[in-house]
Amino acid sequence: MSRSRIVLVVVSVMAMAVLYWLPKAVVENDSQLKESAPVPAAGAHGTVPDSLRSSINQLRTRYLTASSEEKNAIFADSLAAAYACASMFDSAAWYAEKAAMFFGTPESAMRAGNAYYDAFTFSVDKSKQGQMAAKTQEWLGKVLAQHPDDLDTKTRIAMTFVTSSAPMKGIQMLRDVLAVNPEHQQALFSMGMLSVQSGQNEKAVEWLEKLAKVNPQHVQGQLLLGVAFLNLGQKDKAKLQFQKVKEMDKDPAVQATVDSYLEELK
Repeated sequence: MSRSRIVLVVVSVMAMAVLYWLPKAVVENDSQLKESAPVPAAGAHGTVPDSLRSSINQLRTRYLTASSEEKNAIFADSLAAAYACASMFDSAAWYAEKAAMFFGTPESAMRAGNAYYDAFTFSVDKSKQGQMAAKTQEWLGKVLAQHPDDLDTKTRIAMTFVTSSAPMKGIQMLRDVLAVNPEHQQALFSMGMLSVQSGQNEKAVEWLEKLAKVNPQHVQGQLLLGVAFLNLGQKDKAKLQFQKVKEMDKDPAVQATVDSYLEELK
């Protein structure tokens, strides 16, 4: 199963529309902008609500004209949150980093790292994905250095290695997480997803069934389990699995994705 199809499965659960809201560019060449601050850009479908776009413009004006570094950082933090609400993850990460550079706290580093992880997750460009992965590792690495037992952070960093520069390092990090906590949901899901992606569907079933026991309501895991059954040619199990997901989550994106798989089974 291709990585793009897996991304579609995962994203459909989170909200498929965000794929269309990625900004075309984060940093623009504009001599009037402070430190090349990114400008708000509507996605290809122009889906950012007018009220949110207006709020971003106002915050950005205040950011550009702030009278002190502290105020500048506060506005950057607010802009990061606003861009995240608009699903413009690259820009959200850029501003979160600016805020973190000023505040220098573990909490701000966490926000910057998680923002870059979102940008990494939804990037469809390999080059940009690599850049976002490196930034995620930089900022979440600061958090992990101070809190080495933070398994959620370790799992996110692991995924950036798996899909970019050092896949075996990332997989070992996921295994380390599961050695500490065999019921860590994101690590179980990540191992299942990677197994499907690499064609190891039997292993994927093992990981995803473990996840289902830990959390039967994990929609992403249940959906991917159906995909693993389908890839193994176990059509009856796949059909039952997809029907289960249809009952679990009525989100239109989830329903559309499940229906597309059920159509394959006819």
